[in-house]
Amino acid sequence: MTEANPADAPVRFDTPIRFDTKVALVIRADLAVWQKLNVAAFLATGIAAAAPDALGEEYVDGAGRRYGRMLGQPMMIFAADGGQLRAVRDAALERGLTLVPYVAAMFGTGHDAANRAAFQAEDPNAPDLVGLALRGPKKAVDKTVKGLALHG
Repeated sequence: MTEANPADAPVRFDTPIRFDTKVALVIRADLAVWQKLNVAAFLATGIAAAAPDALGEEYVDGAGRRYGRMLGQPMMIFAADGGQLRAVRDAALERGLTLVPYVAAMFGTGHDAANRAAFQAEDPNAPDLVGLALRGPKKAVDKTVKGLALHG
């Protein structure tokens, strides 16, 4: 008798999964569309790098070709103005959440070292934030982004 392989079991898409953690991206609402997309992409990679345990498994198509992994849980994307971004940053730091920043000066750079230098040159108490990613316990993230609208 052969044992059943869990990978051969049919996948159910209607079974809800509850996560103990939450990922939120907060992006300044007045950016150009290309800037919003750029910021969201960079912030998502920051969360993946900071929390490799949050990555799902690799994707395999019907022909057996392998593709890369993605974050294994949803990311909620919120809109904010500069003051709201600073308030989210302060609350996230206070709560000890994983925090990934993106400042306006980074639009003028071309590589990681320049991005880090641009960020370090910012006023640490009032950086010109255009986006933040945060991850942590669900309740703490919910409290941190409370009052923000989903980006639309």
